[in-house]
Amino acid sequence: MRWRLRGYNAASRLPAEQLAKGIAAYSSGNHAQAVALAARELGTSAVILMPEDTPDSKKEATAGYGAEIVTYDRYTGDRVAIGEALAADRGLALVPPYEHPHVIAGQGTAALELIEEAGELDALVVPVGGGGLIAGSATAAKALLPSVRVIGVEPEQGDDTKRSLEAGRRVSVPVPRTIADGQAADIPGELTFSVNRRLVDAVALVDDDQIREAMRFAFERMKIVLEPSGASALAALLAHRIGPVPGRVGVIVSGGNIGARRFSELIGAS
Repeated sequence: MRWRLRGYNAASRLPAEQLAKGIAAYSSGNHAQAVALAARELGTSAVILMPEDTPDSKKEATAGYGAEIVTYDRYTGDRVAIGEALAADRGLALVPPYEHPHVIAGQGTAALELIEEAGELDALVVPVGGGGLIAGSATAAKALLPSVRVIGVEPEQGDDTKRSLEAGRRVSVPVPRTIADGQAADIPGELTFSVNRRLVDAVALVDDDQIREAMRFAFERMKIVLEPSGASALAALLAHRIGPVPGRVGVIVSGGNIGARRFSELIGAS
């Protein structure tokens, strides 16, 4: 259920007259599917803006939930501007992937459920894209465990949150070219950064090869299929990129939206 909450928690709070008009979102896959499914369950329609190079499996899953897909070039287009214009032109309610308090709250259920199931943690390691998942997870984790250390993980080429936290302000980087397409953000969200600068203790970086190895490890040893972005936090732990952390460490693996062909291509290259 928790993967759905990121979109459903926001969409379900919309007034009936807005739901009747439909909802929109922009996302490379996880949030896209969440909003598409939320729209279907709420009896409305969804239009999702997705990068042209989004893996086919993510596009197909999103369309399979009944959403209309509109594409754009992530390296030349501004998805926020395009998404806002699309929603305005069609009279749709925009449910962004992270820059929304209800979306962040829904994402925080990942940490909430982990702590409820696993008990006390000394550290929590979380993938970082736009910053919503870690903002929600850090909020939930530190409310329950004030001393827990929250560590974010970004692809080396997409270290906008790490740079921003070090600078004390939002820093933009070129749109990263990485296999972790779900983390290909160029600047942290304004709302998410305001949370993360208070609650996130550190950000570690991993490269694509380390992500591939984590995907392989999860598949061979844990029998879990992970997409690259979903494996990045595990990659940081396996590659010893988070430093020595005594005690119990929780790791959020945030997605398995990958097709068999793409999965075999990636782990076969490691």
